[in-house]
Amino acid sequence: MDNTVGIVILAMVAAFLGLRLYSVLGRRAEHEEQPRLEPKGEPVPRINAPEFTDRSAGSAQPRPLVPGVTPAIERGLKEIAVADKHFDILSFLDGAKGAYKMVLEAFWSGDRESLAKLCDPAVLTAFNTAIDAREAAGEKLDNRLVRITDADIVAAALEGKLARVTVRFTADLAAVTRNSAGEVIAGSLTDAIEVRELWTFARNTDAATPDWLLDETDEA
Repeated sequence: MDNTVGIVILAMVAAFLGLRLYSVLGRRAEHEEQPRLEPKGEPVPRINAPEFTDRSAGSAQPRPLVPGVTPAIERGLKEIAVADKHFDILSFLDGAKGAYKMVLEAFWSGDRESLAKLCDPAVLTAFNTAIDAREAAGEKLDNRLVRITDADIVAAALEGKLARVTVRFTADLAAVTRNSAGEVIAGSLTDAIEVRELWTFARNTDAATPDWLLDETDEA
């Protein structure tokens, strides 16, 4: 994590009180082992390589499995599916939405152990830095994920053995910050705020299990 990213992290803690997660996450680090999208001990669905086109009778042209994706995204998904026989788009998106909720809730509650099972080392360091700053200020987050309204794949690529898929999340979040006495000092649990974020998940396609890792986020 460079100094600029550190400044962004601390500014987010002070100004946005932990609501915008993309600000506290670092860029991806190179790695070999990929933690799972779900905490250890919980089942991760086994997934199969998908068919990416609809060749039903009467169809003049193959139709993409995921409507609206660009040829580059579909090409990336195909390459991932060839390299990773566990990969399935719909199962992946279900897992990504579950991971989005778990990561947010773990960060808000300061659950470092759960974050360590879900995040790349650089991302985990950024989370821990933000949690440390929040605890030093004697503040707690009382945040809630109201709903995920959309989760769309916006990028997919196979980089050597590393599969990377970026999902654009649109979600409604409610947030309250409390001081050490439990008093509300900012936010509201009745007024949800819409956020749009890009989260990139990655996994080594040589891994024995279909485990993915959050390794980058950005503002959508």
